[in-house]
Amino acid sequence: MNFSQLRAHFKITVWASVFATVAQIAPAQADETKVVVTIKPIHALVTEVMAGVGTPTLIVDGSASPHTFTLKPSSAKAINEAHIFIRVSEGLEPFTRKVVTALPKDVALLSLSEAKGVTLLDQREGGDFEEHADHGGHDHGHAHHGHGKKKTNHVEDAAAKDSHIWLDPENAKAIVVAVTSALSERYPESAEKFNTNAATTLQKLDALRAELTSELLALKGKPFIVFHDATQYFEKSFGLTASGSITLSPDVQPSAKRLTAVRKKIAKLGAVCVFAEPGFQPKLVAAVTEGSQSRSGSLDAEGLMQPPGSNHYYEMMRSLARSIKTCLQPVS
Repeated sequence: MNFSQLRAHFKITVWASVFATVAQIAPAQADETKVVVTIKPIHALVTEVMAGVGTPTLIVDGSASPHTFTLKPSSAKAINEAHIFIRVSEGLEPFTRKVVTALPKDVALLSLSEAKGVTLLDQREGGDFEEHADHGGHDHGHAHHGHGKKKTNHVEDAAAKDSHIWLDPENAKAIVVAVTSALSERYPESAEKFNTNAATTLQKLDALRAELTSELLALKGKPFIVFHDATQYFEKSFGLTASGSITLSPDVQPSAKRLTAVRKKIAKLGAVCVFAEPGFQPKLVAAVTEGSQSRSGSLDAEGLMQPPGSNHYYEMMRSLARSIKTCLQPVS
């Protein structure tokens, strides 16, 4: 073997060694953080806090709804192999019920509806909201419900709460703090980075709240109807007034009797707008607005139609504001 051949052989050997080393290191680095999150809005906030350290895994992707989602074996495996599993609540994500009861002991569970600093509102019942609010949108959800039954345990109490907590920017800030704490405890070597990221995210959430407050200020007191009760945290945050819902549950098709009751309510209140949701038939909105002056729109309170990623939360919130403003205060 001459000198040129020897040098070429040496280069090949060295690079082969380097590639082998990288191949061995890469999986280990990828496995350093194993954080699994259920839904897009929460995944977005977690992604921001983890920036530069790792990327969380999203379970409910695409246009799937957490209310009706069926857990795939691959997703169940990811949860069971996670270091931290983050959800909102069993009520919002019923598919988590069984998997949580069987979680390995080394998987930390963070249920954000129970996190410190998160404000919970009672689930509004009966589809008629104005009886439980002050029309300024500031006291929604504080009436105690339960159909006359006394709450006897934490599970029943939790079921009586509205789990769409992320739609309040103040709750989103509490979520960021809770996530940062959980991440820092599990990965103390990256705690400083998590805290730096969290501080930036909290500033962005404050700016978002100020932006949307200004944009929605002129819409206070204008009544509207939602498809199902998913937006009261948003309403309360920005002084809006939803007066009822088409269906009492996103899982149940409204009856003819229910649609008739909603039509009467629209006529009585002079509701300016009736909102549908992604994945539900527009004809239901058409059925309740027929013969009225009400306009129709669509609200995506769970960010189903927004792509996942670190900017998802802000785009989802701005999209909600735009949809409400467009319907309640159209450009003449």
